[in-house]
Amino acid sequence: MRDTEVRHTAHPVVRKGFTLVELLVVITIIGLLMSLVLPAVSAARAAARAVQCKNNLHNLQYGVQLYQAQRGTFPPSWKPALPDANGNVNGWSTLGLILPYLEQVNLSDHIDYSLSYSLAPPLAGQPGKLSATRVPVFICPDEQNDYVRLKNGQPYHYPLNYAVNQGGWFTYNPATKKFGSGAFHPNSKFTGAHFRDGLSHTIAWAEVKAYNAYFRNAAIDNPQMPLDAASLCALGGQLKKDTGHTEWVDGRVHQTGFTSVFTPNHRVVCPDQNFLDVDWTNQQEGKSSVVSTFAAVTARSYHTIGVHIAMMDSSVHLVVNEVDLAVWRAITTRFGKETSHDFKSH
Repeated sequence: MRDTEVRHTAHPVVRKGFTLVELLVVITIIGLLMSLVLPAVSAARAAARAVQCKNNLHNLQYGVQLYQAQRGTFPPSWKPALPDANGNVNGWSTLGLILPYLEQVNLSDHIDYSLSYSLAPPLAGQPGKLSATRVPVFICPDEQNDYVRLKNGQPYHYPLNYAVNQGGWFTYNPATKKFGSGAFHPNSKFTGAHFRDGLSHTIAWAEVKAYNAYFRNAAIDNPQMPLDAASLCALGGQLKKDTGHTEWVDGRVHQTGFTSVFTPNHRVVCPDQNFLDVDWTNQQEGKSSVVSTFAAVTARSYHTIGVHIAMMDSSVHLVVNEVDLAVWRAITTRFGKETSHDFKSH
């Protein structure tokens, strides 16, 4: 019997994996999908931030209405306080005055509104001043500079993104106590009857950018309203490069107010100041008993098409950058006699 030769057949080794071509195809498909998905995600996030921004405005004006319901008048833009040790009259802002109506009772309980905001004690466990407290409803999610302002390395102030309407060019005369045409002014005590256009036709709040540059205290007697950036820059004054709209406690117009000299997001650039986009205030409130405050403080936002506003009736709208200047100025007055809603973007 022949020995049977047993032969073992070698099986080929099978390697599992993608070829280089297949990997490139997969990467290309993923890239295409990402290019379709990311813009949609980005748009959804932007829409969500815009909704939050609008909600903040609605809540702020609701706080104003609660203040009015309890006290009989709308809050002023600046409530004068007793002078501090340096003789400065640092009056409280509308934002500070409506804290009790914004679920910020713990914060407002630390405040004696008859005293300068610089004298308010800090919250327990918080470094720096009370004015360095971040109040979420004061900040738009789109703000790119959402951080505390320091002084000598210590927390000093926190910025804001919503400012009250102080009308057009003229805002306040400390000698005569005369007001401008806006919805809020220093020590004002407006009621609904003062709004002859109606609450639905008068702006209460508009967006502003934090850490904005501005000129102040040129102290010009009856300055002419600037028609463009060049005429504003020529007015001069003390330049503050990055402190406008950084003090929510401070009722001065360059901190918690805006005016309608220029349309929303209008760039007011001074070439000799490294092309800073600036605001201008003739005189800080509380710094002089005779010099009037005139101001060009522009409503600004990080939204590409315009700024959100809240009307005195609490309705919230988006006003596009291209709004007619005459319309923009009319809806910042209490008595412009306008009756249309042609400022609305939709």
